[in-house]
Amino acid sequence: MNSKLKKALGIGTLTVVIVFAIWIFFRFYFVFGEGVKSGDLNYLVRKGYIFKTYEGKMIQTGFRSQSAGTIQSYEFVFSVEDKTLADSLMRCSGKQMELHYKEYLGVLPWRGVSKYIVDSILLTK
Repeated sequence: MNSKLKKALGIGTLTVVIVFAIWIFFRFYFVFGEGVKSGDLNYLVRKGYIFKTYEGKMIQTGFRSQSAGTIQSYEFVFSVEDKTLADSLMRCSGKQMELHYKEYLGVLPWRGVSKYIVDSILLTK
């Protein structure tokens, strides 16, 4: 191979690797949104086949109709990365809470099964 072809191949490969790295970052590590949800903590469990993660559900006050004649409550399904925070949430099952969360565009198996990751408890009633 001549040097121009090697250089073009090297630049092309580097470009593909950089584009892939940027895609990985935005898909799995970029915080798309963050906010606060309040409601009654329904449950928090630790589960998984390979990666044991903390998964929870909060029932928010109010009801909405998804289709004619059907009423369904608001549910906020989330994951928790921090073991200390998960232990605190496990002791608060059934209580009304305000939780701060971060939303990611993609799910990583070691982070949880939800794209919503709770990172702090703001208020417990």
